[in-house]
Amino acid sequence: MPRITAERREAKRAEIVAAARRCFSRDGFHQSSMPDIAAEAGVSAGAPYRYFTSKEEIVLAIAGDAFRLIFEPVERLADGTDAPTVAELVAAALDTISGETVRDAAGHTVAVDELLRCVVQVWSEVLRNDEVRGPAAEGFERVRASIAGALRRGRAAGAVPTAVDPDRGARVVMGLLHGFLLQRVAFGLTDTADIADDLRAGLLL
Repeated sequence: MPRITAERREAKRAEIVAAARRCFSRDGFHQSSMPDIAAEAGVSAGAPYRYFTSKEEIVLAIAGDAFRLIFEPVERLADGTDAPTVAELVAAALDTISGETVRDAAGHTVAVDELLRCVVQVWSEVLRNDEVRGPAAEGFERVRASIAGALRRGRAAGAVPTAVDPDRGARVVMGLLHGFLLQRVAFGLTDTADIADDLRAGLLL
């Protein structure tokens, strides 16, 4: 039997991750088994184990994708703009979570609602699973530090009030993002695009 190419392997992994994301979004992490994921992907029951050692490894892959897709626009603005304001940093993430779809690293279309439902479930895993907590904490700190650096530059340039402490301000930005995300998932409040406009208009400085 010919060996599978690296490209084909990555494509199959992506298909399994997408199937798992649909299962997790619909039924939850703990109610979705590997056979469920295989059935959703249209492969044999043992096929996922050729690409992932366990369901937990798939959870980690989805968590990494989810947090990257949500926070990457914030990091990009924080690192690439001389003096972004708090409102601009929050709006950068809201622009992502207010949409219907986003693109993952492989260029595949991902439903935002599906992704965000998985994100909320990842938070509960952070409380009980050190394998999830470690990468989540590292990602949080990386984004927080990036935002704090941007606010520090903004304060020096006069775009951010001098009374704003950059480190605490970064946590405020992160807290707002998490709050709006939870509002959308838990209560169906999808009007985050309008809120982003309010922020840019001066609700936050």
